[in-house]
Amino acid sequence: MSILYDLIIVGSGPAGLAAAIYAQRARLHTAVIEKEMVSGGQVLTTVDVDNYPGLPGMGGFELGTKFREHADQLGAVFIEDEITEIRDEGSRKLVIGRSGTYETRTVIIATGAVHRKLGVPGEEALAGKGVSYCATCDGAFFRKKVTAVVGGGDVALEDAIFLSRICEKVYLIHRRDQLRGARILQETVLSLDNVEVIWDTVVESIEGDSRVERLNLKNKKTGQPFVLPVQGVFVAVGIMPVSDAFAGLAQMEQGYFKAGENCVTSAPGIFAAGDVRTKQLRQILTAAADGANAVTSAERYLAEHREAQA
Repeated sequence: MSILYDLIIVGSGPAGLAAAIYAQRARLHTAVIEKEMVSGGQVLTTVDVDNYPGLPGMGGFELGTKFREHADQLGAVFIEDEITEIRDEGSRKLVIGRSGTYETRTVIIATGAVHRKLGVPGEEALAGKGVSYCATCDGAFFRKKVTAVVGGGDVALEDAIFLSRICEKVYLIHRRDQLRGARILQETVLSLDNVEVIWDTVVESIEGDSRVERLNLKNKKTGQPFVLPVQGVFVAVGIMPVSDAFAGLAQMEQGYFKAGENCVTSAPGIFAAGDVRTKQLRQILTAAADGANAVTSAERYLAEHREAQA
């Protein structure tokens, strides 16, 4: 542990990469630690990104690569390691990985969140080819088409409402006989002419040659299988923050670090950026904004604690 960093960024999705860019511009002695071989996070598996300002229709892999290239051009240091623990020792933090331990004055946790998956045949193969986990991200690609939303909570209902304005027909597939979302959302969904709820039903598999073409469904009460032709399916059965390794480090809410727009957590010198923090909207754009805000907060913290950390 001979190197003492000003800042370590854990994760290199859009939030982590934006933080790396801003940290380099701020001349902070920084390292980005990423467990995967390539940077970019979930954006790498997105076929098309149509809502990032100025870059409509750009492929997700290309966008993630450009983020990384920008950080590389500024001289950002990247370390491949999986972080298993962060120890807060006051003015200094120990970031512990499977390959080494790193000492730093501040930490930005940008490990993101992952969508819960159905775990059915065809889901992985057709991800980004009609299978989506974000209606606000990908809904525009299904204009005037027939789609399905799987789920019964607030997100699923909001997705169905959003898609109803774009799609010819929206099926809402729910495994129970009652929706779980807010009553006002339920009322809205049930009032929409082009939204049809399919109750007591689960998805058995997703099929299509090169894109989604149909869902194989089964009614849980009768056991009756049936086929639903659709051109897209939006899985809305929840998301999970990637934060298990940091439990107890700072205040959390359902696994998300409690932090506002400034990305400040309850632990001094530790910041949370992107999908891993509490926030209204989880998008590439808001993750990148978090990266910038988190570095600004880290700079302020370092300035205020300069003498104590000397």
